[in-house]
Amino acid sequence: MFLAIPLYDDTPRLRPPVATVGIVALCTLVFLWQLSLGADASDEVAYSLGMVPAVVFGSASLPGSIAVVPPWATLVTSMFLHGGWLHLFGNMLYLWIFGKGVEAALGAPRFLVLYFACGIAAAFTQAVVDPASQVPMIGASGAIAGVLGAYIVLYPRGNVVVFLWIVIIFRLLTVPAAIMLGLWFLLQLISAASASAATPGVAVWAHVGGFLVGIPLVALLRRGGVGMLQPSRTTSFQMIRPGERRNFGRGSVPNSGRRPRDPWP
Repeated sequence: MFLAIPLYDDTPRLRPPVATVGIVALCTLVFLWQLSLGADASDEVAYSLGMVPAVVFGSASLPGSIAVVPPWATLVTSMFLHGGWLHLFGNMLYLWIFGKGVEAALGAPRFLVLYFACGIAAAFTQAVVDPASQVPMIGASGAIAGVLGAYIVLYPRGNVVVFLWIVIIFRLLTVPAAIMLGLWFLLQLISAASASAATPGVAVWAHVGGFLVGIPLVALLRRGGVGMLQPSRTTSFQMIRPGERRNFGRGSVPNSGRRPRDPWP
């Protein structure tokens, strides 16, 4: 058995990530609202506020009782719905870890522009790939994929502490963002290329579309003085001992006592 879960990164933050926290809070509240509706009503909400490609392109329509927003608006509303606790937790974990660093480079207003632009592009990509689908797409993963694309060009040599579980071995390891997120994107491409459009499942083309839009968009939206392809601040491929996290600086991982080579601009 092999499992790798990111826990935190080493990008410094000069101010609270209010936009990231706000999105996490809103998605969580919306999911709790979904749970309160019961299974049948929650399914109706998925069709009402989820993105249904056939409805977006006009080849199908929803019953009037559940067509509560225009089809184009579901490109946005679908970002706040989730299909289960694991779906929500996985998305919010990645947003929390990688969103803070991107928000630090853009500021909250521009971060929100990037987030929603990538989410809309992701949903539209999925719709274009399978325009006849009548299965609703829900979840924030397309927008978050855009955040990952932005992160990899801002901090490619930044390190992410990853929890590794290999059979009976448990370790915490610092992994460069370029490797971790590059492998993640490669997996999305492989999954998208091998998936059948007729088979419902994870909207991997949305991940691909969001990621690719996030890369150039962050270059346009970053604040003055914020560099691209920033250097490493910590040591890669270093094992972390349990409890060592409490000794780190804010938003940092251990650097073997060496001074970071390039402070935040």
